[in-house]
Amino acid sequence: MIIPWQELDGETLTNLIEHFVLQEGTEYGEQDVPLGDKVDAVRAQLQQDKAVIVYSELHESVNIVVKDRFSEPS
Repeated sequence: MIIPWQELDGETLTNLIEHFVLQEGTEYGEQDVPLGDKVDAVRAQLQQDKAVIVYSELHESVNIVVKDRFSEPS
């Protein structure tokens, strides 16, 4: 299920994005990118409708995914 980012409290959204960018596998290469820059980049992708926040009832988890890679089950 897609959770509209606009419906989340600002602090909740920031915490969610920070948790996402701090996960393993979200490295930005050899450059050290500040956390704030990573958060801003993900927030911009959400605002530009390039990424979505997805809640999985099965796994009871929330994740941020690139919109092109997400398809809701019919």
